[in-house]
Amino acid sequence: MIYTIGIAASFILYVLIGLVLSRKVKSSEEYYVSGRKGSTLMVTGTLVASFLSTVSFMGEAGFSYEGYPILLLILVIFNATGYVVGVFFFGRYLRRSKALTVPEYFGNRFQSNKVRMAAAITTILGISAYLVAVTQGGAVLLSEISGVSYFVALLIMWLVYASFTVLSGAKGVMVNDTIMFFLFSIATYISFPFIIGKSGGVPDAIIKAATNPERPDLLSWHGITGPNAYMGEPWEALIWAVILGLVWSAVIAISPWQSSRYLMAKNEHVAIRSGVWATISIITIYLFLHISISTTTTVNPDIKPAEKVFIWSAMNMVPTWLGVIIISGIMAAALSSCASFLQLIGSSVTRDIMEQSRNKTYSDKQLLRASRISMIVVSFVILLIGLWQPPSIMWIGYFAATLFAASWGPVAFASVYSKKVTKTGALWSIIMGFLGVVFGESLKKVGVALPVYFNPVIIGIILSSLALYIGSKFGEITAEERDFQENILQRPIEENEKEEMAITRRYPMYLAVSGILIIVITFIFYYWPLILAMKG
Repeated sequence: MIYTIGIAASFILYVLIGLVLSRKVKSSEEYYVSGRKGSTLMVTGTLVASFLSTVSFMGEAGFSYEGYPILLLILVIFNATGYVVGVFFFGRYLRRSKALTVPEYFGNRFQSNKVRMAAAITTILGISAYLVAVTQGGAVLLSEISGVSYFVALLIMWLVYASFTVLSGAKGVMVNDTIMFFLFSIATYISFPFIIGKSGGVPDAIIKAATNPERPDLLSWHGITGPNAYMGEPWEALIWAVILGLVWSAVIAISPWQSSRYLMAKNEHVAIRSGVWATISIITIYLFLHISISTTTTVNPDIKPAEKVFIWSAMNMVPTWLGVIIISGIMAAALSSCASFLQLIGSSVTRDIMEQSRNKTYSDKQLLRASRISMIVVSFVILLIGLWQPPSIMWIGYFAATLFAASWGPVAFASVYSKKVTKTGALWSIIMGFLGVVFGESLKKVGVALPVYFNPVIIGIILSSLALYIGSKFGEITAEERDFQENILQRPIEENEKEEMAITRRYPMYLAVSGILIIVITFIFYYWPLILAMKG
């Protein structure tokens, strides 16, 4: 009951915040990009909160529990770089464009409604699939904790995230994301010593996990491998982690639910700082979460489904007050992603599809009304799909996210740095990348075994890159396209540029210090106990 009360209280808080902030939304810029007034803390909060979800705290936690915590951490080493790469090589240029949506940026960059429409359609399809996975994860959690049916839990999830998102748009999403960011970060960090302690303490908890006969190789770099495991041979496991890590790095760098957060930043310095803090936050959250989850296997090796492992830990391995924070934090991670996804889908439906297809420009009042209506319709469709499609939290999320690495990756970076890319190349790059991933996944569904180095997303990236190169042999680059590119390459100078730059220059030091601390923590809680286990 206490866990249900905690979740209910957080739900009421989020909806009230949305209601209060809705009264302050007077323009489309406030509704779409929070008036471009986001601070470093708030942009960091919405970056991390929109990335972490039930895919992270349930799907990936279950993956670690089943035998792959270190493999997942190897993946994270690569994917967390996406924040720094993304903000420096795409995000800050996106912000300079003054677009309200990422598809709008692509349309303006290539002076093409077709390119904008293709980007909008892939946004809606890809994020909708991810939204289904995250909503289902939240519903599974709520059903497990409260005892209500999955249908009722799904309905409650829908009502909560749809209400505050529809009411306040990006402004409400950013504020709630920041609150949720603190909630699940605190839950992860504080739960770590309790779970480790319940599993035997340091170094015994890690030693027992490393020598657990029921999960041999649990803490090895490749995890549990062999004919009956996910990964096959150790080298296949490593290749899988590196490929998916690089793919997720691209997802973080250019996907609409991540790169669009920079559109909300107060200035370019804020965007850069937020990217650095998000990098540090993601790595530390994953490190603490997955090391602690790996030790849970020695306390209870039979948690089914494995996706409930962090929930079980919250209810059985920590004090009740902390369990309430953890459960509420996991739910917050789900809601934050749901809200971000719904806001982006509704924005693209209205601004990038309705306005463009009708060849008209809405007034702010019309745009706000149309955006809210489209969000309600989209969220209802997601609700119906969630009821029809059985939950598969991690793998649906991975599939949906990798769509953007393939369909947007090549064209996103080329839009900034290449002077030879045409609108024809950009259009077909987006289309072929999207179709390539869908084709690869379809082969897997019909039983065609693809080698680990030929993941569907690799097929998509190859096709997208080829289409970008070949397509750019056709068509002319207009003066408007060249002017737009030149404008985004010009760095804006703030009124207090000297002070802002002095602060931003400290951030490489923050990265370096955090890296040293992470190495020390990893040595104490992983390498040292593992060496003792090997000697024993």
